[in-house]
Amino acid sequence: MSYSLGPGPLPPMIRKLIIANVVAFLVSSVAPGIMLWFGLRPADVFGRLHLWQPVTYMFLHGGLFHLLFNMLALWMFGVELERMWGGRYFLRYYFVTGVGAAATTLVLSLVPMAGGEQLYYSLTVGASGAVYGLLLAYGLYFPDRPIYLYLVFPIPAKYFVMIVGAISFFSSLGGASGVAHTAHLGGLLAGYLYLKGPRTRLVAEFAYRFQRWQINRNRRRFDVYTGGRGSDRDKRIH
Repeated sequence: MSYSLGPGPLPPMIRKLIIANVVAFLVSSVAPGIMLWFGLRPADVFGRLHLWQPVTYMFLHGGLFHLLFNMLALWMFGVELERMWGGRYFLRYYFVTGVGAAATTLVLSLVPMAGGEQLYYSLTVGASGAVYGLLLAYGLYFPDRPIYLYLVFPIPAKYFVMIVGAISFFSSLGGASGVAHTAHLGGLLAGYLYLKGPRTRLVAEFAYRFQRWQINRNRRRFDVYTGGRGSDRDKRIH
């Protein structure tokens, strides 16, 4: 009898992401000023054209536990997805959801609503937006896989995603709390649009049509005949 903890060893892309996040955390611990330079702050993106921030903010974290929880979630929910998708697609999806979370924060910071101005000048760091995108993908591909809420209550992944999405939504309505709930919602939304949106269906339809065209072209180029001595020697089977 053997036992295992978690989804298994780290695949290449997740290992590189964890190393990058750990290195960035160590550098920011020595030089905390880089948080203001590479963290996501809408006032700097729009006012000073710090256009790198929607990408670099994902590799910075506000504390050790913030880093540990995000990297633990990246390992728990990302390993099976990378194995299934492959490293390149997984990395693309990770950045799409992370940048999508940043875009949500940027857009909402311009909306004249309660807390909008505060969001405009707030600083957001962390990989939580991308992690929430991974959580959504996990719920879509493994909907009945149990996830333990608060490490106690087993809940199917599809309902777990709904619960954390609702928590982030209603928390975002409550104003500032020190947690970037709008980024969490942005990661969920970007992940859903990337996996289920019209663009995805269009690309899948194009790929299907292209494969059919290749099959038909090869069918005209190559003929396969049955063997034997019967009169049906010229009958085509493919």
